[in-house]
Amino acid sequence: MTRVWQWNRPVTVREVLEDLQQERSIAYTTVMTVMDNLHQKGWVRREVDGRAYRYTAVSTRAAYSAALMNEAWSQSDNPAAALVAFFGMMSAEQREALQDAVRMVSPNLAETAPGPNVETTTGNPAEPTADVAGDDAPTDDATPESGR
Repeated sequence: MTRVWQWNRPVTVREVLEDLQQERSIAYTTVMTVMDNLHQKGWVRREVDGRAYRYTAVSTRAAYSAALMNEAWSQSDNPAAALVAFFGMMSAEQREALQDAVRMVSPNLAETAPGPNVETTTGNPAEPTADVAGDDAPTDDATPESGR
C-alpha cells in the first residue's frame, strides 16, 4: 500500500515489482498475490489495462490512519483516559500538528455541537465543549504503514 499511496496514481504489478526490487529480491507472483489480496480486502480497486491490471487506492493514507485511530479509540472502556494517554505519548511536533488540526475543524464543530447548558435530544444538559488541543495538548503526525 505504501507504494500505491506514494505514487497517488494507478499502478501495475510490474511497476511495484521494479520499485521493490531496488531494495530486495522479490518475485513477480509475490507482488501480484499481495496486490490481489489488497483488491479482495477492498483496499484497492483495479481496472484492466491490456493484459494487466492498474490498481488504485480506495482511501488515502490519512483516512486509513484516522480509521485505525478511531477503531483503537472506540475499543477503549474509557475513551477520555485513552486520549490522555495518547496525548502523553506525543512529541512536541505531534502536539503542534494536533493543535493545527483542531483549529481547522473547530469552526465545523461549533456549527454542529450544542453549546453549554443546551438540552440534548435525550433531555440531559449538554456538556460545555472544551478545546481538546489547548496550549499543552499533543498532536498526531504518525501514519501507520502497511509495509506494502
